Amino acid sequence: MDPNRILTGPYTLKPLKQLNTSKCSKEEILDYFENAYSLNESLFTILSCEEAFYKCPDRLRLPLIFYYGHTAVVYLNKLTLAGLLQERVNFEFETMFETGVDEMNWDDTENYRMGGSYKWPSVNEVAEFRGEVRKLIRQVILDTPLELPVTQESPWWAVFMGLDHERTHIETSAVLIRQLPIDMVRNIEGWKLAPRTHEDGVNNKIAMVTVDASEVTLGKPVDYPTYGWDCEYPQVNKSVPAFEASAFLITNKQFFHFVNTRGYHRREWWTKEGWEWKTFREAKHPVFWVCTKGCKSNCGADLADYTHCKPKDSTNDDNSNGHSTNGVSHGDDAFERKHGRKYRYRTMCGEIAMPWDWPVIVNYHEAKAFCNWKKDDFRLPTEAEQWAMRDDEVPSDEMHNVNSAYDSSTPVNMYPPSQKGFYDVIGNAWEWVEDNFNGYPGFKSSYLYDDYAGSSMDGRHNIIVGGSWISRSGSMAHFSRYAFRRHFYQFAGFRLCRSVNFSEDPPVVLVPQINAKQDFTISLRNTDKHIQQSKNQQFLEERPEALQKRLQEEYGSMNEGNFYSRLHDICLDIVQAHNNSFNRVLDVGCACGRLAFELAKDFKEVVGLDFCEQYICASEQLKKKGHLSYHLLNEEDLDQPPPAKQARTNGEEMAEDAIIPSGVDVNRVTFKQMTWLPNELADYDLVIQHGLERVQNKKAWLVRLWEVITPGGVAVVVCRSCQYWKAGKIRMAGQRKISCQYWKAGKIQGVAVVVCQDGWTEKDLMPILESR
Repeated sequence: MDPNRILTGPYTLKPLKQLNTSKCSKEEILDYFENAYSLNESLFTILSCEEAFYKCPDRLRLPLIFYYGHTAVVYLNKLTLAGLLQERVNFEFETMFETGVDEMNWDDTENYRMGGSYKWPSVNEVAEFRGEVRKLIRQVILDTPLELPVTQESPWWAVFMGLDHERTHIETSAVLIRQLPIDMVRNIEGWKLAPRTHEDGVNNKIAMVTVDASEVTLGKPVDYPTYGWDCEYPQVNKSVPAFEASAFLITNKQFFHFVNTRGYHRREWWTKEGWEWKTFREAKHPVFWVCTKGCKSNCGADLADYTHCKPKDSTNDDNSNGHSTNGVSHGDDAFERKHGRKYRYRTMCGEIAMPWDWPVIVNYHEAKAFCNWKKDDFRLPTEAEQWAMRDDEVPSDEMHNVNSAYDSSTPVNMYPPSQKGFYDVIGNAWEWVEDNFNGYPGFKSSYLYDDYAGSSMDGRHNIIVGGSWISRSGSMAHFSRYAFRRHFYQFAGFRLCRSVNFSEDPPVVLVPQINAKQDFTISLRNTDKHIQQSKNQQFLEERPEALQKRLQEEYGSMNEGNFYSRLHDICLDIVQAHNNSFNRVLDVGCACGRLAFELAKDFKEVVGLDFCEQYICASEQLKKKGHLSYHLLNEEDLDQPPPAKQARTNGEEMAEDAIIPSGVDVNRVTFKQMTWLPNELADYDLVIQHGLERVQNKKAWLVRLWEVITPGGVAVVVCRSCQYWKAGKIRMAGQRKISCQYWKAGKIQGVAVVVCQDGWTEKDLMPILESR
C-alpha cells in the first residue's frame, strides 16, 4: 500500500464534503484537515519507486518531490502570517518548498530550483517533515479559539486556505503523475475508473442547444458559507445575448476526426501563438492519447527524450497495470473496429483502450484549433455563457462527476443535464473559456496570498471553470475559476459555442497584454468594448511610459536634493542612532534602483526587490553599463518638473541619460523581481520599504517584516501617499512582533517614515526626532 513509506496518516481515497464556515465545529475542521492531508499523500502512493519523486513529468514544472512537500509548507506560511503560529518547524524546508514555478513560456528552458541543478532532500526526510507539520496543525486547530462564522478577516481563514490549497494540489499532482513513464506508476487499492461508455453512447454529430438572451450573476457572495479564493468574489451581473452551445463536452471520438484529418499539421486552424506552441512541442495529438509513432512527450529534465507512444512492435496491448474500466464499449462498433487500435488512453495508473465517449483533455490552443476547424463561426463559450448554461441552485455532488466519484473522467452523457439541456457544466472536466483571466469588479486580494490571482491578470492567461472529476465538491466547482497560460494542461476540455445574432458580441473579457502585441483570438465587432484593464494595478507599471517616468523621477536630478539621495541620508541617520554594524540591506520597492545604488556606498550587500519586470531589467542595465537612455515626458505627467540639464533634442523628443551615482561599487548590489516577500528573504540588518503606494495590498508587503530583519535590525517604512499606514497599522500588520515609531521626516517634505525595530522605545528615537 505504501512502497515508499510516505504516509503520515491513514491511506484513503474517500474525500469529505466541503466545510460550512458558518457552523462547522473544531472536530469537523480537524477531520477535514486529516482527510485532505491523507488524500494528498495517498495519491503519491501511485508512484512505484522513490526515483519517480525526482522526475519532471512536465518540462515547466518542478520534480514531484516538491509537490509532495509543498502543501505542508503553505499551511505553515499562511498560519504564520495570520499569527496562529509563532515558531518555524524547518525553515530550510519552508523556503525550499515554498514556491513552485510560474507556467512561464512554452519555449522556456528547463526549470531547476533556485538557479541550477538542485539537490533535493530524501523522500524519507520530506515524509518526516510532513509528519511534524501534521502534528503541529492538529494542535493549532485544537488550541485556537473558534469564532463563527469564519470570514475572510478571521485568522481561521488561513486554516481554510491551507485546507483548500491541499485539495487543489491533489489535482495539480494528479495531472503530473499521469504524465510519468508508465513503469513509474502502479495500480493502488480502491482506484476506480469509470465505464468507457454509457447506455448507447454519444452520437458523433455535435448536438447544439440554444439559450435565450438572459441576465446572469457570476461570482460568489461575500458571505457564502464556504471557503473561496479572492478571484471568486464578489458577485457581478452580466447581460448575455442569445447563443447556442454543444450539449456535451467534446469527446475523444469527436476530436479524433480533427486529428485524423491532419488538424495538427494545418496551420490555418491555429492561432499564431497556438501554432508556435504546437511546432515547438511537436504535438500530434492530445497529451493523454497514446499512439505507436514515438511522439515527443511533455516531460522535462532527464525525461525529455521519453515517449509514451511506443513503436508498434513494442506496444503491449494490455498495459493497464492491473486495472480496467468498469464496462466495455457499447457505442459505434464499426468505428471501434476501424480506429480503435490507432490510439490507446493514458490514465493515472496505466493505459486502457481509448474511451471515445469521455471528454477530450486538451489545452486552450488545441480547443481553439478544433473550433476553427469546425468553421461556421464556432468558438469557445465565454465565462458568462458557461454560467448561463447552469441551473440557478448550487449543485450537489451526487449529480456530477466531482470529488472523485470516479477516479477518471466519465462518458459525457453519464450524468443528468442541467435544466437547459447541458451536460457536465459542473465536474467531469474543466472547461476552457474565451475570456482572459481578470478579477471581477471590486476584486480585492488577500494579504495571506496577495499574488495568488493578481499575477495572472496579464492578458496571457485564460480561464477554466466548472471543475473536474477530482475537484473537491460541486459547490466549490460551481464558483471556481482558475487562470492558466493557454499552453498549459489541466484536466480540462471544452464545448463548442456560437452567437445566435452575429450583430451582438458575446460577453467576453479581454485584458491587454503588457509590452506585447495583442493577439485576441475571438472575432468581435467592437473589441474596445470588451477590453478591461487588469484588476491588478501593479501591471500598470509595466507600460513603457511608466518606465520613462520612473527613470526621470529617480535619475532626473543627480544632485543632493533628489528624493532617493535624501532617503539614503535618513537611513544612515537611523542606523547611526542604533550604534550597530549593519551589512545586509534589503530595498523593497526598489523600482529602477536609485536608492539601492545610493545604499551600496555605505553597505556591503544590498538587494533591490521590485514586482515590476521592466524596472528590474532597467536596474540590471544600469548596473551593467552605468547609464541608460530614456525619453523625457511632459511635466504634467511627473510629480516634479523635469530638469533641463543634460537634455538633448531629438526632433521634437527630449532624451536624457540615467546615470548611477558616483562612488558606487555595483558588485555590492543584486536585483530581484518578486511579487511578495518569500521565505528566502531573511537575515537583513536594514530593510527599507518605500513602495507601498504602488502595491495593491499594503498589508501583504508589511506582514513579514518581522521575519525579514535580524534580531536588533531595523525596518524603515516610507509612506509617500498612503498616510493611512502609520505606526499603529504597521504594527498590526507585523503581528506585533516589532515596535514602531512614527517619524515625520524633515529632510523630505510631506513624507512620513516609520521606524520598526525589535525593542526600540520612544527614548531611543528621541535624539533623531529632536534633530529634525
